[in-house]
Amino acid sequence: MLTHHNILANIAQVTGRIGFSPADRVLCTLPLFHAFGLTGGFLLPLLSGIPTFLYPSPLHYAVIPKIAYFWNATVLFGTSTFLRGYARKAAPTDFRSVRLVVAGAERVQQSVRELWMERFGLRIFEGYGVTECSPVVALNTPDSSRSGTVGRLVPGMTAVLEPVDGMPDAGRLILSGPNVMAGYLLTGQPGVLQPPADGEYDTGDIVSIGSDGHMTIVGRASRIAKPGGEMVSLAAVEDLAMRVWPEALSVAVAVPDPRRGERVILLTEQSDAARAALVSVAREAGAADIMIPAEIRIVRKLPLLGSGKPDFVAAQALMMSEVEMPQ
Repeated sequence: MLTHHNILANIAQVTGRIGFSPADRVLCTLPLFHAFGLTGGFLLPLLSGIPTFLYPSPLHYAVIPKIAYFWNATVLFGTSTFLRGYARKAAPTDFRSVRLVVAGAERVQQSVRELWMERFGLRIFEGYGVTECSPVVALNTPDSSRSGTVGRLVPGMTAVLEPVDGMPDAGRLILSGPNVMAGYLLTGQPGVLQPPADGEYDTGDIVSIGSDGHMTIVGRASRIAKPGGEMVSLAAVEDLAMRVWPEALSVAVAVPDPRRGERVILLTEQSDAARAALVSVAREAGAADIMIPAEIRIVRKLPLLGSGKPDFVAAQALMMSEVEMPQ
């Protein structure tokens, strides 16, 4: 449950970090059932007196750049997947009026950053949010941006990092602030609010915070595999795959293994993906051998959520239905 106070506080936090004005024109293509689209693309401009164009589907990659051109959009919110699709279909002048591109919901691929800079001369400012925080937690801004990070906490938020075994430079992110939800409403107890303990929300994300306050997402506690008892971030495995095949979507999943407890399998849309290429890049980058997935499986299309980010639960279920336990 997000209260009016939660959402209004989050809007104030974002506008306190990024300057908006009535001269801006927002193009919102994100679904409003997702907190990123609801708060960032709709309520923020609506309550700030900023004209907003609402488009019903973020998947119309050829149409949306033309709307940006004719609408003279200055602000665009998106995800890495959607922004890559727009850049591939857009003419070099379609985003001529855009001054601010803010991405969230999934990690921004380096190839997408480079594509937007090369074609349109625009930096993508990556942020981080969770629905339970209304949703914006951290932002890169024109005044303070570090590529590969999700920026600094928005004003009014406090972060605590709980230690995680095997990860001395990172911790489990616990948040508090005026934008933290009132609580959960669960189907098993309808009408009964389940508030977060002490007003703190455990994100389940493992992060590191630099000396300059910029936050880097290492992975999710639920997306940590333990092959042979060693900790492996599935997100880090996906980052490795992204270096090798920057244009393809890849998802790492952990499946049971009778000898090592778990093994990591990489699902990728790269049609010619081979494990040897991953091994070569991993060695060049100085990555440990344990970061290399035990197996690569090529799929025609990976499942996506309505927000555009990979559906890890569906990918995991897909693998669990197909995996054969080695003898």
